[in-house]
Amino acid sequence: MNHTKGGLVIFTANSHPASREMGKRISERLGVELGKVQVYQETNRETRVQVQESVRGKDVFVIQTVSKDVNTTIMEMLILVYACRTSCARSITGVLPYFPYSKQCKMRKRGSIVSKLIASMMCKAGLTHLITMDLHQKEIQGFFNIPVDNLRASPFLLQYIQEEIPDYRNAVIVAKSPASAKRAQSFAERLRLGLAVIHGEAQDPESDQVDGRHSPPAVRTSGAIHPSMEIPLLIPKEKPPITVVGDVGGRIAIIVDDIIDDVDSFVAAAETLKERGAYKIYVMATHGILSLDAPRFIEESAIDEVVVTNTIPHELQKLKCSKIKTVDISMILSEAIRRIHNGESMSYLFRNIGVDD
Repeated sequence: MNHTKGGLVIFTANSHPASREMGKRISERLGVELGKVQVYQETNRETRVQVQESVRGKDVFVIQTVSKDVNTTIMEMLILVYACRTSCARSITGVLPYFPYSKQCKMRKRGSIVSKLIASMMCKAGLTHLITMDLHQKEIQGFFNIPVDNLRASPFLLQYIQEEIPDYRNAVIVAKSPASAKRAQSFAERLRLGLAVIHGEAQDPESDQVDGRHSPPAVRTSGAIHPSMEIPLLIPKEKPPITVVGDVGGRIAIIVDDIIDDVDSFVAAAETLKERGAYKIYVMATHGILSLDAPRFIEESAIDEVVVTNTIPHELQKLKCSKIKTVDISMILSEAIRRIHNGESMSYLFRNIGVDD
């Protein structure tokens, strides 16, 4: 990287010390120092950003990991990006390992598609490129009018399974719901392992009436609709009994998903797998949000180990739960930054990744 140092500036936009760790790891891998910037909160809770070096004509990369205060995290990034834009940076690339509000990417009754709003704000602030990882829905890339590189953490998680789980050949990959079956299938095919799907869990509220077509509610008004124009009503869903499609008896069960936040569904899945004969249970996820009492619930559950990447800082959660393990993904983010800065192809980072991955 010595020949590119002059035109490359890396900033970390987060005022929280634990969240700046990712920026330090990436800058060390690239052999450059972090750019000088002050990001802090005023006494009235307004965010203040002071860029303390010239960015004129340079490629700026703003690394932002989501802290507990997600709204402050977003504002810190937007203000820093806009400051670089008004300081005549040549390009401004946002590096968000976890894209905030990604679960709010579909219409829900009279709600809104918040991830589309966040995308518009980032573009308006001055982003020219975005690097992220394992978007909750790949279609979120279409919310941006700038290039988006949606990197994958699965190579790192697959490597962890092969190197850190003894006798992983006796494992079965588990989807805790049919919605995560594609991800589980991808892991199973790459590891040459069996696949199991848990069906019949409590319905995820995110998937309930997400398209907005139930608004306004149907009201029968005399004479308003001609008898011949009656619209058939959709039959309501009914939760079936919990079943496990696939054999987990006497096997290691590895549950895979993209996000682990509210752990109730994972704990319930682990109990079901234990009842079906699984003797060890792992949970693998890219983004470990682990809100509220999640560490305590994991510690008290049938789950043996939870493996997440460091897209989100979770050092405090690890102090509360010895079962949480971390996989470092700063290597692929560093390589993405290097390739974008040097004008190299990004296809190497997406090799062997299919449309459904």
